[in-house]
Amino acid sequence: MRSLKTAVAAVAVLGLLVAAVSGAYAGAIHDAGLFTTVLNRNDDGSVGPVSIGFGINFFGLNSGNQTTLFVNNNGNVTFNSALSEFTPFPLLTTNVPMIAPFFADVDTRAAGSDVVRYGQATINGHSVFGVNWINVGYFFERDEHLNSFQLIITDRSDTGAGNFDFEFNYDAITWETGEASDGDANGLGGDSARAGWSNGSNKSFELAGSAINGALLDTNCPNGATGLTCHDLNSSILGQYIFSVRNGVVIPPPTGVPAPGALVLLGAGLLGAGTTALLRRRAK
Repeated sequence: MRSLKTAVAAVAVLGLLVAAVSGAYAGAIHDAGLFTTVLNRNDDGSVGPVSIGFGINFFGLNSGNQTTLFVNNNGNVTFNSALSEFTPFPLLTTNVPMIAPFFADVDTRAAGSDVVRYGQATINGHSVFGVNWINVGYFFERDEHLNSFQLIITDRSDTGAGNFDFEFNYDAITWETGEASDGDANGLGGDSARAGWSNGSNKSFELAGSAINGALLDTNCPNGATGLTCHDLNSSILGQYIFSVRNGVVIPPPTGVPAPGALVLLGAGLLGAGTTALLRRRAK
């Protein structure tokens, strides 16, 4: 009897380990069918300005009533212009206000890659604008590995004019770099992805592990390190990171030693207003 119990326990543990390694962290993405407007297959493309569906106050943009944004294929949205840059740069160095769940060289031209989708919807009684990068490939027309992540911007004007939340949802992060950013054929190495936000002048945050080879990948989850799908922020769902913006300011996230299931954010310091990005572009 004891040996049977031991065997059952061993099988259960083995099952948990296999589930963890095989991507049991997935499940953060909301119903993929909520957002249906298609950004056609492309590399480094954008669409916009498109309507958010409500006004937001993101560090006073447009006098605190920003109602449009640009959806960029490369894992981010921007507010005052489109962004075609494919090699991720430190978010504090850009003069373009942006929210970037996974800034990297997304390429949706390969047959096995899906396209980027966006649009307006309602979740839990709140108006939202969302973007799906679900099962997307990487440059150059690669679909050997696919990433699935999502951005949702939620109207919280019920708490004050222009207030909103935004969340990063991750179900699978299996590549980190395009080949034009020194990544290999498997989408690894080189100038790897960054995730976070910037007000375009003097404030920015990036998730821990940004720009560090291997750090944001699912393969980094068994170690309990910085894999995006095995942590959360202000959520009980692994792979989900929720930020609140009140009175135009992103409420500072926690710093220090991460608690289980919570990802540390790196706080970037202040730089002078008007700092411009030094973007390293490579020919494609």
